[in-house]
Amino acid sequence: MATCRCLLLPAPLKPTIIPPKPTSKITCSSITTQSQSAKQHLLTLISDQHRGLKTQNDPVKRSSIIQAIDAMADLGKDTVTTEDSLSATWRLLWTTEKEQLFIIEKAPLFGTQAGDVLQVIDVEKRTLNNVITFPLDGVFFVRSSIEVASSQRVNFRFTSAVLRGKSWEIPLPPFGQGWFESVYIDEDIRVVKDIRGDYLVVDKAPYAWKE
Repeated sequence: MATCRCLLLPAPLKPTIIPPKPTSKITCSSITTQSQSAKQHLLTLISDQHRGLKTQNDPVKRSSIIQAIDAMADLGKDTVTTEDSLSATWRLLWTTEKEQLFIIEKAPLFGTQAGDVLQVIDVEKRTLNNVITFPLDGVFFVRSSIEVASSQRVNFRFTSAVLRGKSWEIPLPPFGQGWFESVYIDEDIRVVKDIRGDYLVVDKAPYAWKE
């Protein structure tokens, strides 16, 4: 008697679809958020430092501020900061430059107060003026010529200096040269390191300074 053998085949397995792992994306918005957060942190740190006068005797605070500056520099490391955006009247918020801090601190000994401290840069004309104002009519400024050296570095050479009052002016000889790097710049602030290892944080003044 013939028999029929049935070969039972296993049912085909359904393919297992493994969803791709989500990858993190660096977007313009995330970079902007990082920049805004880092900028606000820096501005908060320097807000009560009287342009750097208080920081001189507070090494812990100085270290915190420099760390915040380094964070800003890291965010700006691949940017070009020596083009048209550099041209502006920049107003001092904080610095480690001893000469500027000395003048700000000692101005009352000469019967005055230091007003805005400025950097006035014109990339097209290759000029830089470092300015300390003494309201109402006094000003000390140093003229410089500048040359763009790289995407973030500018070389400068002092050409003359002037101490000016309401009805008088004393010319002073030029003294020195060097470079500075704008390690971060946006529509509001600029963060700077220079040849001597000093730091500078400035914002855009609401006016354009003229001689």
